[in-house]
Amino acid sequence: MYNSPESLNFERRMRDNIIASARALNDSGADFATFKETRCNERLWTRTDNGGIQLREGVWPSAGINDIFWNGQWYAFECATAMVIILYKATLDTIGEQVFNTYFQNLFLWDWNYDNNLQLISTRRPQAFIPGDIVYFKNPDHDPGKPEWQGENAVLLGPNTYFGHGIGISTGEGIIAALNQERFPGSVTPAYLTDEGVHPDFEYIRTLSSRIAPPRARPGRFEPAVFARIGARAYIYKPKSGNQPDR
Repeated sequence: MYNSPESLNFERRMRDNIIASARALNDSGADFATFKETRCNERLWTRTDNGGIQLREGVWPSAGINDIFWNGQWYAFECATAMVIILYKATLDTIGEQVFNTYFQNLFLWDWNYDNNLQLISTRRPQAFIPGDIVYFKNPDHDPGKPEWQGENAVLLGPNTYFGHGIGISTGEGIIAALNQERFPGSVTPAYLTDEGVHPDFEYIRTLSSRIAPPRARPGRFEPAVFARIGARAYIYKPKSGNQPDR
């Protein structure tokens, strides 16, 4: 249900930009890496001890996000971080630099940390997944020595077409086959597409452009939120200011 034709058109445009951003990240040259091997363009970002990427003071958020797509060879990060980067890029391309720079300051890229203004919504209706949703392929019997293969976050690009950072653009069967290669010996439980998906609150993001009095810039980091999957449930966790959650 949409409040207005503008709401419907905004969601369509942003979903198109999520898909375009996923394809652009695939072509950017950015590599997959575990948190220990994260790298970034040190002119714009600072790598933190936990493998996160903190935007440098004085750098426009739009410049930091765009640089990942323009100079991808300088970057490497894991798949959940890639999904958040794609959402930021799509948001930037949809609402424009001025609004994005106003509401998405002091970016910190690490796992499922994201600015509260994305307002991610979790759904559990696979039959209702729409291109532009982010879904999750789980690999329950992954090699214990390779925790990065416990699953793959992916953007639904179209009918049975997905982008997963590190695997690339593939069918669902292709992603499952790649994950199955990283199971422990003797496993009989294959990877599978879960019934969980996330997408931004498109209507909330749309309203950012129409607010009369945008908030003033505040020093320091925003209070991050973490999207986590535990079993079949999804949770949003907001740690106390100054503390980063454990992976």
